[in-house]
Amino acid sequence: MGIQQKLHTKLVQKLILTPSLQQAIKLLPMSTLELSDLLNQEMVENPMLEEVPTEELQPAETQQTPEKTEPEQQANKTDTWDDQDYEYFFGDYLDDGYRPRAPQEVKELPPIENTLSTTSSLSDHLLWQLSMQTDDPLMREIGSAIVGNLDDDGYLVASFDELAAMGPWPVTEVERALKLVQAFDPTGVAARDLQECLLLHLRLLQNHQVPEIARKLGMTIDDLKEHIEVIRHLDPKPGSRYNPTQSQYVIPDVYVMKVEDEYVVVLNEDGLPQMRISPVYRRLLDKSAADNTDETRAYVKDKFRSALWLIKSVEQRQKTIFKVAKSIVNFQRDFLDHGIEHLRPLVLRDVANDIGMHESTVSRVVTNKYMHTPQGVFEMKYFFHSGISSSYGESVSSVTIKQRIRKIIENEDPRKPLSDSKIVSILQREGLVLARRTIAKYREELKIPTSNQRKVLY
Repeated sequence: MGIQQKLHTKLVQKLILTPSLQQAIKLLPMSTLELSDLLNQEMVENPMLEEVPTEELQPAETQQTPEKTEPEQQANKTDTWDDQDYEYFFGDYLDDGYRPRAPQEVKELPPIENTLSTTSSLSDHLLWQLSMQTDDPLMREIGSAIVGNLDDDGYLVASFDELAAMGPWPVTEVERALKLVQAFDPTGVAARDLQECLLLHLRLLQNHQVPEIARKLGMTIDDLKEHIEVIRHLDPKPGSRYNPTQSQYVIPDVYVMKVEDEYVVVLNEDGLPQMRISPVYRRLLDKSAADNTDETRAYVKDKFRSALWLIKSVEQRQKTIFKVAKSIVNFQRDFLDHGIEHLRPLVLRDVANDIGMHESTVSRVVTNKYMHTPQGVFEMKYFFHSGISSSYGESVSSVTIKQRIRKIIENEDPRKPLSDSKIVSILQREGLVLARRTIAKYREELKIPTSNQRKVLY
């Protein structure tokens, strides 16, 4: 039996990730700041890209397309790319008069309620006290070295020998300088470690085992409670007040504002460069230019293609974010009106089906994006939560249930804290059927102690 060769025509549908599609996908999960950095870098590397001058960025209703000169009209009539129909695909992007859509004006942006001013550091505070406490040059010199070897929490991170070797200074003088600095404000600064006695009883104290500590120390519980109250108010990190961590500000990518009875979604494009194709470099593609070599045209052609794809990808990204945000607003209308108790369950698939996109696209959009709403600033991921069925037909968000558990515990009788099983019964009466282990998991996520620990705390 011989082997026969035959030709078959087969239609296969598959996704090919072209470089341009990869670029569009890469832009989606970027925050506004990351995108701004990328665009600024692209404008440095690609001469075909330029930022539209501020004076030309006008609102859409007042924007007018400048009249083209005769040479420009003639150039646009001539397709300089025989192998690509760029006019059809990119449309207005090829027009020298193209202007990116002006950034949406946001009226009555949320005010900055608090503006942080520069505060003195821990070292400044201690060196000032050192200058006030002693005139001894040696003490000031060693004291400055001690202050320079404190960590952000105010603990001394150098040994006596290391400090003595810096001068060199006698160890006895270093000890004297340390005692001087340890007497400064804040109390506990320049300590080398926590006292051993506190370390021995710290675990018992953390677990609120007051009777056990009292038995070990041979004290009555009432006397011990007075000491515990003193310990409870001690600051284990005295330097942290003077070396606060820098505040991390969130810049919302989307603003949601209520106008009359409707919620309006506005993209925050402040700081995002508005780009266009450089008309000067665009004309280099004209074959009629006598000075243009094939090498020049090939270079400009490549940069031209990259610039067009980037501009189109950015606009597509902005449109996609707007669609996803609008969909979230439609689904979470009750939350925007009334707060967290009315947050409804929502999954990526719901929004994907609503706007006719794939789940993976929605997932990329909500990554690293923040939304400013009348209820506060939230990460866009915050609005997606699993639902738990209730006896009255509707599903309830897990976030709403956590909030309900918190309120139940806040209103409990301090003498009889509610066990997880009791909370299960209360929620069942409200139509929410949950397992005890689910309540325990939610309670731990809320960082609420068990009923036994709460009883000791109360």
